[in-house]
Amino acid sequence: MAERPQGYGFTAEVSEKINSKHDPELERQALDWIAHFVPDGGLSDGRSAHEKLKDGVVLCKLINKLQPNSVRKINETKMAFKQMENIGNFLDAVYKFGVAKNDMFQTVDLYEGVNMPQVITGIHSLGRKAGTKGFKGLGPKESAKNERSFTEEQRRAGDGLIGLQMGSNKGANQSGQNFGKTRAIID
Repeated sequence: MAERPQGYGFTAEVSEKINSKHDPELERQALDWIAHFVPDGGLSDGRSAHEKLKDGVVLCKLINKLQPNSVRKINETKMAFKQMENIGNFLDAVYKFGVAKNDMFQTVDLYEGVNMPQVITGIHSLGRKAGTKGFKGLGPKESAKNERSFTEEQRRAGDGLIGLQMGSNKGANQSGQNFGKTRAIID
């Protein structure tokens, strides 16, 4: 793993802001939810979430429980590029499962532990999506799309109306308005 200096200036500010978003309760909920599907994942020991998920094996097993054969080969070796390949395979499978890309994390966020709050947020997003597909969900229920269709007659019915937020035009005229200095017109 590449050693990163602690940083100063802008780097330190960004790191501090990311770390301030860490919520131990959300992390515990995410790990408990994963343990429900992957009980043999070793999530109950005292290691940090980063250490438990870093190799990507548990995450690959999780997505294979939710959508069988999503990740065909799970690399159990300790080589860095194989572990990052596991994480990448998990992310690809999650996108196919239906989770939006902007809800998930990047491989480096988990592997190097630079943005663990985003990793936890991504697991919660997967949990919400799993809840919509009949599995035990995580967090609040995901909203459903509510598309509506109107006839042409219904659309035209509102053309002549002024919405209440715009006020009323009843009795409106400009008599009596004299804001500012009046304009003197001299012939």
